[in-house]
Amino acid sequence: MIRSPLLLSICAFGLGLTLCIVTAGLLALWMERRSVDAVSTALAEGGLTWATVSADGLEVFLDGTAPNEAAAFRASQRAAAQVDADRIISRIEIARRDDLRPPRFSLDILRASDGIQIIGLVPAATDVAAINETVTELAQGGAVDNLVETADFAVPPAWEAALGYGLNALRRLPRSKVTIYADRVEVQAIAESVVQQADFMRMLSQNQPDGVAVYLDISAPRPVFTPFQLRFSIEAQGAARMESCAADTEAAQRRIQAAAVAAGAPANPVCQIGLGAPSAQWGDAVVTAIAALADLGRGTVAFSDTDVTLIAAEGTSQDDFDQVMGELANALPDLFSLQGVLTQASEGGASAEGPARLIATLDDEGQMRLRGRVPEGAVGRSVEAYARALFGAERADIAMREVGDLPAGWSVRAMIGLEALSRLNEGTMTLEPETLILRGRTGDAAMEAALSRYLGDALGQGAAFELRVSYLEALDPMAALPSPEECVARIDAIQADTKITFDPGSVEINAAAGAILDQIAALLPDCRHVRMEIAGHTDSQGREEMNLNLSQSRADAVLNGLLARNVLVSNLVAQGYGESQPIASNETEAGREQNRRITFRLLSEASDESVVENDPSEDPRRQPIGNPQPRPDRTQDGATPTPEQE
Repeated sequence: MIRSPLLLSICAFGLGLTLCIVTAGLLALWMERRSVDAVSTALAEGGLTWATVSADGLEVFLDGTAPNEAAAFRASQRAAAQVDADRIISRIEIARRDDLRPPRFSLDILRASDGIQIIGLVPAATDVAAINETVTELAQGGAVDNLVETADFAVPPAWEAALGYGLNALRRLPRSKVTIYADRVEVQAIAESVVQQADFMRMLSQNQPDGVAVYLDISAPRPVFTPFQLRFSIEAQGAARMESCAADTEAAQRRIQAAAVAAGAPANPVCQIGLGAPSAQWGDAVVTAIAALADLGRGTVAFSDTDVTLIAAEGTSQDDFDQVMGELANALPDLFSLQGVLTQASEGGASAEGPARLIATLDDEGQMRLRGRVPEGAVGRSVEAYARALFGAERADIAMREVGDLPAGWSVRAMIGLEALSRLNEGTMTLEPETLILRGRTGDAAMEAALSRYLGDALGQGAAFELRVSYLEALDPMAALPSPEECVARIDAIQADTKITFDPGSVEINAAAGAILDQIAALLPDCRHVRMEIAGHTDSQGREEMNLNLSQSRADAVLNGLLARNVLVSNLVAQGYGESQPIASNETEAGREQNRRITFRLLSEASDESVVENDPSEDPRRQPIGNPQPRPDRTQDGATPTPEQE
């Protein structure tokens, strides 16, 4: 049968078309499979097993539920590294998180004289209205800026206890900032004096809630002295006393104290550091004047700002007085002016009945007895009225005689003396024509200096008065606290037999170290007034930098361990020294054991530098890390050692 050429052509064309379609389909399937395999392998290598890959022609589809946006983004990036990014269609969903973590609840409260600011986030169940009521009451009509928000999450276990303690601290501190967390309360405040600072610390250390760490930072600014005063006396037989003293710097304080001791005063005379010095040369002027008085032998030198008064004792020769005055005038800095008083034997102020005198006695129960002479009329009666108002009418036993031959200013001087006496716990004030004598006892170590300043101002810088006030420790609420040296000695005694140690290469407090920390934590509340350094030390095994970091971490661990035991740590500083301060040879195991230690050292008030004076070249904080002597940094078998090789 003869076929038509046209039919044959059509058949051939159809067969070729079919072969092309089949070939294209097989090629597309091969490309799809290759793309899917390449992307799947890349996702599996990236740990993104939650994602599935499929293809439809040239399009590559990513499906699955990603745990978060970052994981979804990484899946798209890995897929784009295998095929053209334009071919990728992402259908990835992000897993919905129903287990959201609660926020960190906190309150920041700032209390000042003009109002209170409060900001923070608290649980919705917190009684915000009660907080607002407390803050408004404390503001006493001042502005209240309240920016507290709430979040509907469960109340943390210790939140209410921390909130109650923080608000109670705010009530007691007029100038303060209180930050309250669920497990921590931070209190910052400014006290008006060192005594008030100690009172605040004592008050806030009581009734601290369990499970809440308390951090206290109570600062006491230096007092301002107006005028800036000093009074130093040398009495009979060379007995010298610092009646009042002010210094502008620690360096000036030390120089003044040394000059006073050299002139005959007992060791460590009280000299307060404060603000208000009239000149940067205050210390130079005072030291010069004390030395001049020592050359004179007896008398008093008094400073009131830049006015200097040298009072020579009765019996001083005119020639000696003139010589010392001339030398002192030339030696004082230019800003200071000098006045001299040469006391002469009294020729008046006495009657046929004996010398005029007024005596007031204050006993330890607050009863005041006043006897002696006062001027006639209303002037004399004013002394009696002032005494009753000062000591209380029911506590004043007054029987005075009015006479008409008393020196001028007698009543004024009497009231000044009574005012000074009222500041003592007990004592006697004696007023005579030429002098005022005040003697007594007090529980305030700075009271004698304060009374000297007061009498100098009220009576006049050149007026004669004698002041003998003794400090009685039993009357001082601060006296029961141990000295800084005693605090360190007690801690050293605890570590004398068993010291704080750590597991090899570890910075965690183990059970043995925890037991020692318990003992140290028990005595530290009595040492809150002492600034101390927690020093970490290692032996020389291992690399030096690693040992330094290890010692710092261990010192920090001790500090945090004390904080966890509810110890106030604002007076403590953690410092690591690495291997730089050995106390024994690092060539033996026994020596290395001694060098691996935690110690407590005193810090000065002005800085965090230890009061133990070291050569600056030996202080690792003042030089780069490094040992001037070469030493091996490897163990005997050649392996790199761990820190300390404990």
